[in-house]
Amino acid sequence: GHYISVDTSYEGEKAVLSSPELYSEEWSCVRLIYQIATTSEASLDPTRLNLYLRQEGESFDRLLWSAKEPSDSWLIASLDLMNSTKKYRIVLEGEMGQDKSASIAVFEIKITPGYCIECDFEENHLCGFMNRWNPNVNWFVGGGNIRNSQSILPKDHTLNSELGHYMYVDSVYVKHFQEVAQLISPKTTAPMSGCLSFYYQLKQESSIVFTVYLRDTSGFYEEIWKTDSALSADWALAEVDFNAPYPMEVIFEVAFNSAKGGYVALDDISFSPVYCSNQTGTPFNPAQAGCNFEEDLCNFYQDHKDGPGWSRVKVKRNVYRAGDHTTGFGYYLLANTKFTSQPGYIGRLYGPTLPGNLQFCLRFYYALYGFFKMSGTLAVYIFEENHVVQEKIWSVLDSPKGVWTEAEISFKKPMPCKVVFVSWCKSFWDCGLVALDDISLSLGSCQAADLSLPNPGECTFEKDECVFTQKKRGRGSWHRRRGPTPTSYTGPKGDHTTGVG
Repeated sequence: GHYISVDTSYEGEKAVLSSPELYSEEWSCVRLIYQIATTSEASLDPTRLNLYLRQEGESFDRLLWSAKEPSDSWLIASLDLMNSTKKYRIVLEGEMGQDKSASIAVFEIKITPGYCIECDFEENHLCGFMNRWNPNVNWFVGGGNIRNSQSILPKDHTLNSELGHYMYVDSVYVKHFQEVAQLISPKTTAPMSGCLSFYYQLKQESSIVFTVYLRDTSGFYEEIWKTDSALSADWALAEVDFNAPYPMEVIFEVAFNSAKGGYVALDDISFSPVYCSNQTGTPFNPAQAGCNFEEDLCNFYQDHKDGPGWSRVKVKRNVYRAGDHTTGFGYYLLANTKFTSQPGYIGRLYGPTLPGNLQFCLRFYYALYGFFKMSGTLAVYIFEENHVVQEKIWSVLDSPKGVWTEAEISFKKPMPCKVVFVSWCKSFWDCGLVALDDISLSLGSCQAADLSLPNPGECTFEKDECVFTQKKRGRGSWHRRRGPTPTSYTGPKGDHTTGVG
């Protein structure tokens, strides 16, 4: 077969390949089979393959996916394209970087209707599903009626014939108790919820455990389905409610207890955006758990028996002090003001109730003034609904005085819970001000959010200048720096992104 490639005779340039104009009102899946070959180890300017979505009437291309890991073999990427009424193009971009002998090759690009998590196992690349290799038990492709292919079943489910394919795992090679075979789906790349269904056959002589898990990017497993021990000599349909608000893999896992265990076969994994149980759950909206305090306290509140710990205030900016974090001219929360500072004083700010069993990333900005000892003056607790269990998940150790500093915390709790901000004055002599602003909550861990692709045209200047460039004009050029500006009273004490970036 043929492939297309680009190599370093174009060092430092970009090779761009654009699709014809495409249109799909339903969800579709882009599969890309590619390889990046480089000789040098990680360089500052690596060779990269980027995939953009160019939508009609938009001024920026949206980066859907990017890869720079070199590999000796072909890799497969699966990307969900959400339904849209606009026409679009897919744009592939090869960035050659500084490596003198790098190349990028693309073997196949295919857009199919449906979701990337669906598969009937009829294609060679198995829709990007991967077997996690184990010396003794593995998932294999069955069927296809070729002499050398392994077939444990007379017919697959898709074509209902001996020519069709399915996946299976057999206990013949089991050496130890509790051997496990895992078949792992491609990661979801867009939020989705609904009904995941698949067909399976199970033949057992001693107990087989067939389980389906969700695994998020932090490696947390959540069991969503398990076989009851009934045998199914014919293809049986399994349906399970599925909710993936952030990137998840689906893992089909089979555990055997002995070599005479039998087998499990799997075929026709499909997905529908309607829940199987006809329930219509309103998905949790993380925006309701954040606040910039410009209008009011949003869904945050204080306990009356604590007294008014946090006040919503507005200050005029000048060279000695910053305004609020949102705009510089708005409102923020301030604790331990002169009226409330008794020794041992504590102010609690409660957030709204969050559902259990979801991964969250909490971000907020704080600034501290006038404390001798910073540590512990602001802390974040998780209260479970019954208020019995409380756990401290963050507290300030040290930070530059009077600079808005960002904090981020990832957490996941099995029960519904609340986030509580606690400010604390240790003694009358060491009681300063604690300021809080721009609390935001998003689904998924903070690390996953950092890895997610930036919106086109946005830049925080944390890593580099993104795609912004400047025309060199002698003295009037822009410099990337951190901390205060070099001459006093001419600018901020810290950057706006994190305070120390």
